[in-house]
Amino acid sequence: MSFIVVIPARFQSTRLPGKPLLDIAGKPMIHHVVERARLSKADAVYVATDDERISESCKTHDIDVIMTSPNHCSGTDRIEEVSRILELPDEAIVVNVQGDEPLIPPEVINQVAEDLDSHDEAQICTLYESFLEKEDVNNPNVVKVVVDNSGYALYFSRAPIPFSRTGEVVDNQDAYKRHVGIYGYRVKVLHDFVTWPPAELESMEQLEQLRALSNNACIHVQKACATIPVGVDTQEDLEQVRAFLSE
Repeated sequence: MSFIVVIPARFQSTRLPGKPLLDIAGKPMIHHVVERARLSKADAVYVATDDERISESCKTHDIDVIMTSPNHCSGTDRIEEVSRILELPDEAIVVNVQGDEPLIPPEVINQVAEDLDSHDEAQICTLYESFLEKEDVNNPNVVKVVVDNSGYALYFSRAPIPFSRTGEVVDNQDAYKRHVGIYGYRVKVLHDFVTWPPAELESMEQLEQLRALSNNACIHVQKACATIPVGVDTQEDLEQVRAFLSE
């Protein structure tokens, strides 16, 4: 099996401006993400950005960088451009690792690539974790996924799905699946994705994976083989990661 990792990174962030370059234990966050990705089985790891500051920081540490358009609406669009720049074949596998996950386990990067490689009918693969906190079921910032008996995604939502008719949260952590935002793509679906207009469900939920489902793309979902620490979205997240890595 062969695959590459692409890490989209943009400088602007509403809550944490310049997030990829924020210092964590003596190095920029994006460098930590690259180091984790390099511990996977990927043939190559690239940072995709439109910002010269990020590019220069990576180049000074021998990190492969691909400059992309500043007009992309999402990381998926940026990764699709990378696939064209690298002239990847349609069946090539690309794993999208978020640029704000400095603690991501390399095992889960391998997992999505291996899952996609072993499911010929799937165009995309992603992961979920069981819920540990009941209150997260009703948290719209925590995305839920429901799957069919073969492990293919039926729907992703910010709402509590599956919904209990009694209105009570089911006291079983395996009843709910918390979606984890790491994806493996076949290059062909990336090319298709950027031609599809935003779907109505995508616009309502603000979840771009619903564009794929709305266009009949098959998304296979597996339970993550390792616990995935939270990404860095807030200053509090940043301080927690700093504290963890400083130890």
